[in-house]
Amino acid sequence: MPTAINAVVAQQTAAGSVPSTTAGTTEGAGGGTGGIYSAIISRNQPIIHVKEKTYEELHKKCLEKNILYEDPDFPPNESSLFYSQKSPVKFEWKRPREICENPRFIIGGANRTDICQGELGNCWFLAAIACLTLNKKLLCRVIPHDQSFIQNYAGIFHFQFWRYGDWVDVVIDDCLPTYNNQLVFTKSSQRNEFWSALLEKAYAKLHGSYEALKGGNTTEAMEDFTGGVTEFYEIKDAPKDIYKIMKHAIDRGSLMASSIDDDLGFSYGSAPRSNIGELIARMVKNQENAQMTQSTVDYQGIEERPAWTIMPMQYETRMSCGLVKGHAYSVTAVEEVLFKGEKVRLVRLRNPWGQVEWNGAWSDKSEEWDSVNKEEKIRLQHKVVEDGEFWISFQDFMRHFTKLEICNLTPDALEVDKFQTWTVSVNEGRWVRGCSAGGCRNYPDTFWTNPQYRLKLLEEDDDPEDEEVICSFLVALMQKNRRKERKLGANLYTIGFAIYEVTALDFAFCTMHGTKHHLQKDFFLYNASKARSKTYINMREISERFRLPPSEYVIIPSTYDPHQEGEFILRVFSEKRSLSEVIHSHHVAPIIFVSDRANSNKELTVEENAGKDGEKTQADEKKRSSTKAHEESEEQKQFRNIFRQIAGDDMEINAEELRNVLNNVVKKHKDLRSEGFELESCRSMIALMDTDGSGKINFDEFRHLWDKIKSWQKIFKRYDTDHSGTINSYEMRNAVNDAGFRLNNQLYDIITMRYADKNMNIDFDSFICCFVRLDAMFRAFHAFDKDGDGIIKLNVLEVNCFMRVCLTP
Repeated sequence: MPTAINAVVAQQTAAGSVPSTTAGTTEGAGGGTGGIYSAIISRNQPIIHVKEKTYEELHKKCLEKNILYEDPDFPPNESSLFYSQKSPVKFEWKRPREICENPRFIIGGANRTDICQGELGNCWFLAAIACLTLNKKLLCRVIPHDQSFIQNYAGIFHFQFWRYGDWVDVVIDDCLPTYNNQLVFTKSSQRNEFWSALLEKAYAKLHGSYEALKGGNTTEAMEDFTGGVTEFYEIKDAPKDIYKIMKHAIDRGSLMASSIDDDLGFSYGSAPRSNIGELIARMVKNQENAQMTQSTVDYQGIEERPAWTIMPMQYETRMSCGLVKGHAYSVTAVEEVLFKGEKVRLVRLRNPWGQVEWNGAWSDKSEEWDSVNKEEKIRLQHKVVEDGEFWISFQDFMRHFTKLEICNLTPDALEVDKFQTWTVSVNEGRWVRGCSAGGCRNYPDTFWTNPQYRLKLLEEDDDPEDEEVICSFLVALMQKNRRKERKLGANLYTIGFAIYEVTALDFAFCTMHGTKHHLQKDFFLYNASKARSKTYINMREISERFRLPPSEYVIIPSTYDPHQEGEFILRVFSEKRSLSEVIHSHHVAPIIFVSDRANSNKELTVEENAGKDGEKTQADEKKRSSTKAHEESEEQKQFRNIFRQIAGDDMEINAEELRNVLNNVVKKHKDLRSEGFELESCRSMIALMDTDGSGKINFDEFRHLWDKIKSWQKIFKRYDTDHSGTINSYEMRNAVNDAGFRLNNQLYDIITMRYADKNMNIDFDSFICCFVRLDAMFRAFHAFDKDGDGIIKLNVLEVNCFMRVCLTP
C-alpha cells in the first residue's frame, strides 16, 4: 500500500486474506451478512491500529489544539497533482469554507446525481461512484457518514477502500485544488456539497497523485469500493440472456458500468498519451469563455444553489445521438415498461459529466413517454432534466455500447435465480524476472517457472437438475500497484492464467516426502490445459467462471511476455469445499529451513556412514576404506603438488592463494568455459569453509571444497547447453534441486536477484559461490537439528552462530 496513506488496515476477513508474499490456504462460508459474504464486504470489521495515527487520534488532537489538519503525506502542492509535467497555471488549494458559504459534507444523502466530472480523465472512477450510491450499505462502508463541516470540524476526513484483501482507512485534509474559485476536478451538482470531491482526493492519495487517476477501468474502482469480483462482457459476444444477467445484478446490489469504444479502438479502460498542460489550458479557456447554464432542476426551498458544471475537454468523442465514445457510464437501473400493450425493456444510464445525454427513443423528452401512465413514470423516476441520467431501450443499448462490467458482491452466478454461498481462498504472489516471470504458454522454456497454485476440488455442486458431476468455481487474477507506480513508468501488464489437471502420478514425480514441488517443463510440453482465461488482457484483474469435475488441478498465473516483474493476488471462489495453496509455499519471516533429510546435502564421513548402516560388515568397511585410500592417493599427487607450491610448508592458503589454486585446476578442464574465480568469491569460500577461524583453509578443507566443486561442476555443465559458460537463471531452480537443496520460492527469487547478471544468466563463479553458501547453511542447520525432525530452535548464542553463516558475504 502507498506510503502516502495514513494506513490502518482492517482485520483480516473471514476468508482469511494473507499477508503479502505469503501464500495461504483459506476457506470461508460465505453467507452471513444478508447475502454479502464477509470475505468481500466486512462492513462490521473494526480497524486495526498500526504505527501511523488513526483518524480518530488525529481528529481528537486537532480539536484539542484548535487547529485544522494538514496532511503531511499528500500536501497541497503540485506533487499531489501531477507527476509527468508541471501545470501551466497555478492552482489554489482551498478549504470548502474558502470556496463557498455554508459548506456541507452530504446534502440530503449521497446521490448518483451529485457527481459531476471535472478536468481529469477519470470518468471510470466517477461512474463507479454513481453505482456505489445505489447501495447504501456499501456507501456507508466507503464514506463514513459521521463527518461534518459543522460539528467537531477540524479539516480532517477519512474514507475506506479495499486493497488486495484488506480494508485501509485513508486520511486526508480538506484542501482542494481550485481555479477561479471553482473546483478543478470532481464536484457536486450543488456548489456547497463536498463528499464526492473529498472521496476523489482520498482515492488520488491512495494512488499517489490526481494524475494517476487519468484513464482506467470502472471495475478497478468498483472492486476497491467493495472487494467484489468483476465479470467483463464484450456486448457483441454477450450471452443471449444478458438482459436477465443485468437485471439480477441490479437486484442483488452489484455495481455495473458500460462504455463505448471509439473508432480507433480506444476504450476508457486505458490512458492515452495526453499533454496535461493542454488539458489544463483548455479548462482555463473553457472557464473564461464558455456560457455556463444551470441545471433545470427545481431547487426551490433548498438553501444551497447548484454548482456550475464544466464540460470536460478530453479525448471522449460525442456522437450525434448524444452518447460519448471512449467514455464510461453507470448502469443505474434495468426495468420493463408497458408501452402500447407490449413490454419494453429499458436500461437507465448516467453520464458522469452530469450532462450530455442520449437523445433517441426513451430519452428524457422523447415521445415514447407520452404513452406511459403517470404511476409508471413515478416508479421509473422519469425526469425531464439535463442531469446526465437517461433511459434507453435495451435494443439501442445493445446496438451502441460495446462493453459491460459487473462487479458482483458475491460471485453467485447471475444467470440463476437461486442464491448460493461460496468459499474463497486468497493467495498473494509475484513474478520475479529471471526466476518466476515465465510468460505464457508461447514460451515453453520458461512457462513452467511461473508460480503454481494447487487447487483441489473436493465436492460436486448441489444441483439436482444437473446430471454432471461438476464443481463450479471462479478464478480471479489481479495485478497489484501498477497505477500507483505509473510515475515510475509502469503500465498494466497483459495477464491471464491456465488450469491443468494433475494426477497422483504427476505429483509423484515432483514430490519429496510430502512437499509439493514445481511441475517441470516436460509436464507442460505433453499436457494440455483443462481450462484457461479466454484471453490475455491488460486489465488490472481478469476473472473467469469454470465447471470442472472433482479432481486436483494446478493454476498457472502469468504475464503474456516473460521477464515482467510484478505482484499479484489470486482469488479462487468455489461453490463447495475446495483447497487452494501455493506449490512450495513462500515464507516471509522468519525464513525457516525445513530439511529433507533423505535428499539433503548433509555430509557423511566414511565412519558416519558405517554408523548409520549397522548391517555393514567389518570386512566391507575395511575393503571400502582401502579402496577409498587408494583412490585418494592417486588424486592427491596432483592436488598436493599444486597446493604445496602456493601454500608453502604450513599447507594453508588464504583467499588470494585459493583463487590461484582453483583457477589453475579449472584451466585443466578444457570443456568448462570459465574466466575463473573472483577474489571476493574466494573470500566467501574461505569464510564459509574455515573451521578454526584462522582466515585460511588447510589441505583437507580445500580437498573437501574441491570435491564439492567437482560435483556441482557436473550439474552446471548439464544446464550449460550452449557451452557459453553460463546457465539461464530460470534453470537455477532445477540445478539447486539436483544438488539436493530444498528451498522455497522466496529463496529462489533471492538467489536470482543476488547472482544473475542483467541478462538473467549465472556464470560458473557465481554458481559455485551460491552452492558453497547453501552447503554451509544446510550443514549449520543440520548441526543444530539434533533430533532430526527438520526444525531447529535456537538460543541467542546459537542464533549468532547461525547468522554468521547466513550473512557471510
